[in-house]
Amino acid sequence: MKYTTLILLTLGTAFFAGCNEQKAAIDDKKEATKDVIDDRKAAVDTAAKEAKKQTEIDASVEKARIEAKTDATQAQLDADKKKADAQAAFEKAKVDAEKK
Repeated sequence: MKYTTLILLTLGTAFFAGCNEQKAAIDDKKEATKDVIDDRKAAVDTAAKEAKKQTEIDASVEKARIEAKTDATQAQLDADKKKADAQAAFEKAKVDAEKK
């Protein structure tokens, strides 16, 4: 009877120890999965920040292009305006010269 009780007690202890090891393994797997997910979230956040920075840079470059094009167009229009004034002054002078 002593041996039977001792054997049952040993088997019960081994059973519970085995269950605890399984639970610990499950917890370890859960934590590892969470760590992988956290790492992926961090990578996504980093990629999003970089994409935002690049978008801001691209927008700044495009804005500078637009401003440069606008300035060039305005300068051409100002030159055309001065040319029209000069042409009109020339034609007036020509008319005045013909009258004399």
